[in-house]
Amino acid sequence: MQPRSPDPAVANAADYAACRALLRGGSRTFYAASFLLPRTVREPACALYAFCRIADDAVDIAGGGTAALAALHSRLDHIYAGGPLPLGVERAFADVVARFAIPRALPDALLEGFAWDVEGRRYEDIDELHAYAARVAGTVGTMMAVLMGARSGDALARACDLGVAMQLSNIARDVGEDARAGRLYLPLQWLREAGIDPDAWMANPVHSEALAVVVRRLLQAADVLYQRVGSGVAQLPIACRPGINASRFLYAEIGREVERQGGNAIARRAVVPVSRKARLLARSLVTALPASVQRPAPPLAQTRFLVEAITAGELRAMMPAGGRPSSIPWWNLHDRVLWTVDLFERLERREQVGRFGTGD
Repeated sequence: MQPRSPDPAVANAADYAACRALLRGGSRTFYAASFLLPRTVREPACALYAFCRIADDAVDIAGGGTAALAALHSRLDHIYAGGPLPLGVERAFADVVARFAIPRALPDALLEGFAWDVEGRRYEDIDELHAYAARVAGTVGTMMAVLMGARSGDALARACDLGVAMQLSNIARDVGEDARAGRLYLPLQWLREAGIDPDAWMANPVHSEALAVVVRRLLQAADVLYQRVGSGVAQLPIACRPGINASRFLYAEIGREVERQGGNAIARRAVVPVSRKARLLARSLVTALPASVQRPAPPLAQTRFLVEAITAGELRAMMPAGGRPSSIPWWNLHDRVLWTVDLFERLERREQVGRFGTGD
């Protein structure tokens, strides 16, 4: 008797389950916040983030460098040809690419950002740093917006703004960690203006009030972008808004935490307490209800190519079976926020047990 071919639906479900498992172990904040998204968006979003995560790990953590980048470009060739490698994350991402017509220019730009990391590139001014953030984070924001049905230039530009702002928050938080790894992302021009020689500081990365001035300046640049995001969120289906607002508020709060530490991102990594995350998640629910309208702003010059990758072509507004993400009654959103807060707490307790002791 010939063996039966696997059920495509079952295989597809297993691929998406592999993506969720990867994120549950290595991207806890996104995994928890993803439950604020409707299922029709949550599943492809997990596949997108899982592929980005394994790509980042291959280049960064595994130290694969240029060889890893070449392999990733080859994997994208297979994905866009419809024949992904026989790995759950690869097949799930290929499914997302096909269903949502994700332009190849977006993941290619992401890999270009990873290549800049491999080169050890530094950034002279905020414009150059925006160009880097556009690639490593604006690309992901744009692809997420596509998953939610966003097609207007303004909505896509605001998705890029959010991605860039989140990356600037990460850079401000990780100044010390990056320096100890031999990396410097702060604008060199700003360091010199504050009286800091970049090379001398990298040889002895210590905190100072001058450095705090540069870190705060970077957080202010992020805040300008966070404030522009609202008009893009208002164009999303209401069921998607709490999840995006959660990311927006949680990452902005990372900056507030750095500020509470006096701009000292060297001594310790800023962490947002669970109690404050709970308040921010509740705010994400309230902010989702009114569709506030702001005057449209042009995209950053450095992210314009991402927006045009969607708007310039004839991208089909492809959505999962069932169409555009549907609205969810506000009380269901409230329950989802409460459940997500509980999940944050459980995941963080698990992380503490893993660091400091043993547990079940």
